[in-house]
Amino acid sequence: MEVKEYYSIAEVAEQLSLSQKSIRRYIASGQLGAVKIGSNYRIPKGALEYFINHQANKEPVVNYDLFGNIVEEDIKIHLSPKYDVVNWYDIKKVWAKPPKSEMTFVDCFCGAGGLSKGLEMSGIHGICGLDWFKEAGMTYARNFDHPFVNGDITQKEVKQHFYDVVEEQLHGRHLSIVAGGFPCQGFSMAGNRIVDDPRNSLYKELLEIVKHLKPDFVICENVKGLRSMLGGMVEQKIKADFRSIGYDMNVTTLCAADYTVPQKRERVIFIGNRLGKRNYHPQPMLTSAEYVTTGQAIADLMDHPEDKAFNHVPTRHTPEMQARMLACPEGQSLYKGYSDAWKKCPWDEASCTIKENHGGVNIHPKLPRVLTAREMARLQSFPDDFIFEGPKNKQLVQIGNAVPPLLGKAIGLAVRHSAGEIE
Repeated sequence: MEVKEYYSIAEVAEQLSLSQKSIRRYIASGQLGAVKIGSNYRIPKGALEYFINHQANKEPVVNYDLFGNIVEEDIKIHLSPKYDVVNWYDIKKVWAKPPKSEMTFVDCFCGAGGLSKGLEMSGIHGICGLDWFKEAGMTYARNFDHPFVNGDITQKEVKQHFYDVVEEQLHGRHLSIVAGGFPCQGFSMAGNRIVDDPRNSLYKELLEIVKHLKPDFVICENVKGLRSMLGGMVEQKIKADFRSIGYDMNVTTLCAADYTVPQKRERVIFIGNRLGKRNYHPQPMLTSAEYVTTGQAIADLMDHPEDKAFNHVPTRHTPEMQARMLACPEGQSLYKGYSDAWKKCPWDEASCTIKENHGGVNIHPKLPRVLTAREMARLQSFPDDFIFEGPKNKQLVQIGNAVPPLLGKAIGLAVRHSAGEIE
């Protein structure tokens, strides 16, 4: 077989002495990675090599669609992240000074507004934020000129109020983007079928909002672990659901540190559009050797006086706790039972993922205390004039849950390129 980057089903069938139907079944079962190019499926070289070395002697399992029907010829492909179809856009040339934009966005499940801030940094105009978290809404209202709607999105009157505010704010302009990071805890299975779950209501509400508002583009952000949920079927379902309302999506995992965020935070990013355009993701800007470090981001705050208005209020700890924190190695947690909470950030590297986990926050690399809200905000790439409202514990939750603004900026620039606004 001629060495290529991609092979047809017929070529693979001939090489492996199998029927084309068998190859399709291997693809349908997820045992053989494939991508759709035009109207035909193609098998990447790496996927074929992996199949030959690991899967070729296994019988293709019976594959089902998301509703429990056996899949044969009408294949719904599940791709391993290793074989993502990603169109990269080099954002470096417009990073320092993005040109003016005519595009607009709304941010569902916006929290304090990390993604909103990033999209605005990319030049896109904010229209409205939506979330149920009261203190996050207070923060959003303080830091943005456009409105925030506070309430339960599952309530009809809240959703209608959101639609009314969006329409009023657009003033006849077109809505370019609906963005949202929905919870994903409700996905579960019966057999090989994803079942309904009340906790998926927020995901369904996002679909309904997109269907109602008809933006050109959709941006969905979520935890990296979503990609492996139920063997990849959750990711497949999301893409299929959006495709059913007219949006073709591309998905990959992005690391915030690649875009000058001083934190190795990984998030899965879905980008889709209904215009038939190519979806672009931002090409990484930095290598791991170039990452902005924890020390570079927060060293100047070590001697900064306590300042409540600046969200810089150090936590007081007992002498015993201080000693334990100082003795904790960088990159490790203070408690064996925790993998993410009470973790000490490395000083000379980009920080580990910043989060507030039921009272457990990140430990300062040099000082015997946990990070302040402002230090966490720095490691999330929030600018210093972005002030968080509410009591300190609520501030920490807002910051820990946020999309790093500079990651949001990178995504915004890539979507602007998809829309044809920037070269």
